[in-house]
Amino acid sequence: MSLVALINIFFHQRLVPVNKCLKSHHLLSAAVGQVHETSGPCAWEDITQKPLLASQSDVDSLSSSDPTEDIESQHCTEFRSSGENRIKGLRFDARLISDATIGLSDGLTVPFALTAGLSATGNTDVVIYGGLAELTAGAISMGLGGYLGAKSEVASYHAQREKTKELLSADPKLILQDVVEIFKPYSIPRQTINDLTQHLFNSPCLADFFMQFKYCAEKPPASRALMSATTIALGYFIGGMLPLLPYFFVSQARDGLFLSIGLMIIALFTFGYVKTGVIEGWKSEKNIRSCCYGGMQMVVVGSAAAAAAMGLVKLFERGDKSHSSGSVVNL
Repeated sequence: MSLVALINIFFHQRLVPVNKCLKSHHLLSAAVGQVHETSGPCAWEDITQKPLLASQSDVDSLSSSDPTEDIESQHCTEFRSSGENRIKGLRFDARLISDATIGLSDGLTVPFALTAGLSATGNTDVVIYGGLAELTAGAISMGLGGYLGAKSEVASYHAQREKTKELLSADPKLILQDVVEIFKPYSIPRQTINDLTQHLFNSPCLADFFMQFKYCAEKPPASRALMSATTIALGYFIGGMLPLLPYFFVSQARDGLFLSIGLMIIALFTFGYVKTGVIEGWKSEKNIRSCCYGGMQMVVVGSAAAAAAMGLVKLFERGDKSHSSGSVVNL
């Protein structure tokens, strides 16, 4: 406080700068062509004089003043808080969710059907070894499929972009027609569209504009192929390991089958519930109903696939037994 007092003694008075809000208002008015006339010459004796550094009472009065006085600080605070909220919000890539759904759904159904069929042998070692072999081969195959699919998507994007560049350079008149067609649903004035067309014609990003707004194709990230392959492969392996786990802890394959069925139903419902919640939300009653519906949908689809596989195994097993019994009778 003593330092503040000394500075105010030596430099007691200063001119108060023009209010930022008023300055911004005059600049905006000049930009749109409005002219503001002053009422007369500035009276220097009317200018408020204040200390360079405020005292504690001034700080208290400023902190207790009406918050609507400093409009710019309010706007900056609101913008900062909204930006922080956007940063805090977690957003999942739709492609990542799609790849995880493919991997987990296949991993929960296909290995389960295989282990359920192998459980008919009554030997848990056969179920475990056969399940692990299928998990490894299936995860590698699914991962390679996702990798090659993502690579093909990247190649298709670049090929379409090159065709678009050649088409635009060959017939520039198509630019105006396509821009009008793109923005027609938004009722944009024709002059604005003409200005936008002129700007795009001289822009190096013209092909990217048409790829995004006309063909609805965004440039795939460079890591898309590797990320897709990893997500699908891990999803398949993790999903397939769940129905296989009970066979590690039981001696009878039939007991492991019942535990595997219960674990698979729980895993399918949990995955469907979480997947729907990530996409639609968790809080409202409507979101909870959607999550439950998504979980039940995954249970029904996965159970139907597993039941079909088990039914075929039982059918083949019964046909083999009947064939064997017929051979014995003939002998």
